[in-house]
Order: sequence, then structure tokens, then C-alpha cells
Amino acid sequence: MALTYDSRMFEETFEREFTWLNGFMRNVRRFGCRTAMIDPALKKQWSYDELNRECNKLANAFKRDGVKKGDIVFIQLYNTPQFIFSYIAPQKIGAIVNPANFNFSAGETREIIDHNKPVVYIYDSENASTAVKALKMCAHKPKIAVAVNSLGKPFELPEGHILYEDYIKGCSDENPPVDFEPHIYDEVARLQTSGTTGTPKGVPLNNINEVLSAHDVIMHFPLNPTDVTMNMTPWFHRGGIHSGGPVPTLYIGAALVVMRTFNPKLVLSYVERFGISFITGVPSILTLLANRQEKHPKDISTLKGIITMGSPLEKEACIRYQKVLTPNIFNGYGTTESFWNTFLRPFDLPEMSGTAGRSCTDDDVRVVKVYDDRKAEPDDLAAMDNLEEGEVIIMAPGKSTYCYAGNEEATRDKFYKGWMYTGDIATWDKKQFVTIAGRKDDMIISKGENIYPARIEEVINTNPKVSECIVTGVPDSTRGESIAAYVIKEDESLTVEELLDFCNASENLSKYQVPRYFRFVKELPRTATGKKQHFVIKKQAKEDLENGLLIKK
Repeated sequence: MALTYDSRMFEETFEREFTWLNGFMRNVRRFGCRTAMIDPALKKQWSYDELNRECNKLANAFKRDGVKKGDIVFIQLYNTPQFIFSYIAPQKIGAIVNPANFNFSAGETREIIDHNKPVVYIYDSENASTAVKALKMCAHKPKIAVAVNSLGKPFELPEGHILYEDYIKGCSDENPPVDFEPHIYDEVARLQTSGTTGTPKGVPLNNINEVLSAHDVIMHFPLNPTDVTMNMTPWFHRGGIHSGGPVPTLYIGAALVVMRTFNPKLVLSYVERFGISFITGVPSILTLLANRQEKHPKDISTLKGIITMGSPLEKEACIRYQKVLTPNIFNGYGTTESFWNTFLRPFDLPEMSGTAGRSCTDDDVRVVKVYDDRKAEPDDLAAMDNLEEGEVIIMAPGKSTYCYAGNEEATRDKFYKGWMYTGDIATWDKKQFVTIAGRKDDMIISKGENIYPARIEEVINTNPKVSECIVTGVPDSTRGESIAAYVIKEDESLTVEELLDFCNASENLSKYQVPRYFRFVKELPRTATGKKQHFVIKKQAKEDLENGLLIKK
């Protein structure tokens, strides 16, 4: 295509220089002495210069061990300083950081390792036993296994593994030489999501995705270099790393407070102590914060906003949060693949609470018709009457790579003509406010975790005393949803206690995937072709919960 100007220098500069790492390094140069990160638990903080030097030590350790461009660094870490070091250091040598849920079972962890084939595996010492089990199960063995013991608690280092401090010992804190050609389309991070079968899928993010995800947060809050942020949810989530997390905070030059695990008392005291301006968490967390603030109030006047994702806000709850915590409540909706894509800002609330909002500045969100045998075309819209239900589709040109790493089948299923087909069912109105009604598939969302029944059902069905089962979610005021299992006995002696012990002992279930409710039944709802009807059991489970027919454990 003929252009009206000479674009060569722009193309060369843009494609080489428009990276998140370059944005971070600009802050190292211009804000070197200013605070970048605070870890209250360790009573320690890092300036931008000090943070960069810590990242350099790890990057140079990687180079020493032959880690190169395109290699995977797999991390399962709590929100800790080492998570930040491990997120930034790979980018300095062209490698790819692959954060994953530290609550994953050994079986899930094995699946990720075998699929992504990391060269380095960095995990938290509290989960050492799971890491060891996973590695024994793996066909692929990472070259290096590093244990992070950030709190200094006693633990036995597994044979052949190395402590983080020992791994970086003696390594230079100078910027490593750039011996690769950076490019805006280079994959720099790979997040993990779940498929409908529960098999974790890798979501690749490139330099543009990282930069424009940061820009999205910066303009929607808005965020500036004088702000202090704290994400109350784990950073391995897209919402954790990008929504008020390290990516936008360190890109704009603001300060980041580390919260290893959520505690409402600590959150409010940190806001008062460090002058935090933005905090991020799921709606259930806001309830706990409001309860604490009402009973033991802190000076939280520095808060410019609270951002919540994962589920819509109820109107009465929203009014309460605005009164007790801050009038500036934000509510976002999105996916691992595309970050957040609709947004409710303070001027939308509480009037539009209960909806997911309307599309973000650079995104398009539509509700299209649903067909049994095919995807709707992107322009085959559901009526904008808040009555006709359809599927939510998302176009996020700057924040998604529109694919899964090494999974062409899942890519074809999810992405079409530049749109992501979410599987969420919703209605919308003439102003394009979207209201989520449910899902096409059977996913359960509990405390912000996406949980697919298929994995849990597979585990329960391996119990010799079980004939068959179906798993669904039931309403939970704290978690959003809890897991309920309906089980047909093969052996009448089977008890709920046995089932619970069986699930807890499984290497293929994480703790948050273990059912909290059980009911023994004689049959399961099915279609004419024999497929289990999760939407039917979901409705029944809600009624059973209300009527006290579910056994809680």
C-alpha cells in the first residue's frame, strides 16, 4: 500500500521500542529514587532503581544458565517481591514469564509444565510438596527449579532445587546486554485460563498487549505517577496483574503495595499508613472491607477509587460501599484473553449497578444471537431491549492476541473475525449497557476463580463407590458461588465424609475445587441424547439450598 509519507523510521522505531519494559526503564531513569514497591510484611521498600537492580540479578542468573529469547519461565508465587522480579527479569532477556495459580493441584501444574515446557520453574516454598509431586508426574522436566521462601519460614528444600537467594547470589545487578531484537509482537507473558474441560490453556500476551492494557487502566482510573496502588487479589490473574496491579502501576511510575493474601484489617491499615489511592478486589472482598470499616474505622480518605471485577454489584451493596468506603466505585467485566472490556465508572453508579457496564474506550462489546449449530455473525445482534438473551462477544484489538498457545482447536472455537466469543449469556439496552444472565457452558465462579465442573466430575467418578455425578454452583454470599455435587451411588455404603476425603486427597483437584455441598440422588437430568443438563441441576441446586436439602461440609 502506497503511503503519503516515508514511514520506515516510524515502523522501525515503533516495532522495536513500543514495549512495556522500555516504559518501566524510563521510570527507572526519571524516577530512580522514588518508591516503586512496598512490602509491609517484610518492612521493606524498593525505589525504581533498587527494583530494577533486583530484576537484573535474576535476569543475569537466567543468562548464566542459558535461558534465551522465547524460553518459558514458569512461576507459581503469591503476591511477593519475587513475583515482580520474576515478571520483569524474563523480559530483559527476551524470555516469556508464565504465571499460574499457586492453588493449582499437582495434576493441573503438571499439565501446564508439560504443555508449555518451561526451562525454569519458580514456586513458593509453602507449596513445595505440590511442586515436587507435579515434577514427578511431568514428562517435561524444567532445567532449573527455584524455591522462594519470602517469609523465611522453616521448610525442607527438595533435592535438586535451589533457594531463590542462592540462585541469584553473585549475579550482577547491572542491566544485562540486549543480545536479541525486541519486537512489539514478541510474546512476553503467558497467562493460564481454563477450558470447558478444565484443562488449563495458555493465553499469550505480547508487548503491545502489555502496554495497551496498562494504558487502559491509566486512562480509566485515571492513574498517575503520584498514586499508590494495591491489588487485593492474586497477581497471576489478568485482573490481578493488570487491574491496579504491577503492569499499569510500574508503567506509569506509581508505587505498588504488596499484599500477599487478603486481610480486611491489613487492607484498611495499609490504606491509612501508605496513603493508598486505588485498591482492587472482587465484590465479596468489598463486603468484608465495609464490615471492618464500620466496626473499626480507619482514615481512608486518600482512596480515589475501589475497582472490583468478577461479578456485578448489587445496588444496595454499591450504595453501602460508596457511603462506607469511597464514593468512587468502579466495576469491570472481562476475560483472561482480553482483560476488562466493559466498565462502570462512579458516574454510572449506583443507577446502573447489576449491569456489567458498557464497552471500554478502545473496545467493542456486543450481544449476538445464539444458535445450537454455529456461531452468530458479529453483526447478528440480539435486540437491545434488555429482554432477548444472546452471547457476549468482545473486540479488544490492543489487549488480546486472539489465540491460545499451542491449541488451535480452542483458538478456532473461541475467536472469530476479530471477536472473542465469551460463552457468557446476556441482554443489553439501547445505550449498550450489558447485563450478564449466565453462561452457555457450565463454569462456576467462586471467589474470582473460574471452575469447570468437568474436572471435578471426572475425579469424583473415579471413586469406585460412585456410579455417576454432576457438579454445579450454588449462591454464596461470600464466595459468589460454592460447589455442589450430586452423586449417584454405586455402593450404598458411600458417605459424604468419604467423598470429601476422596476429593481432598486427589492430586487433580485444587482446594478451591473441592465441593462444599453434596446430595445423593437416584438420577441426573439429561437431554434426549443422554448429555447431562447442568443448567437444570443449577436451578435445582439453588432450590435445594434454600430448602436445606444439600449436605454442607
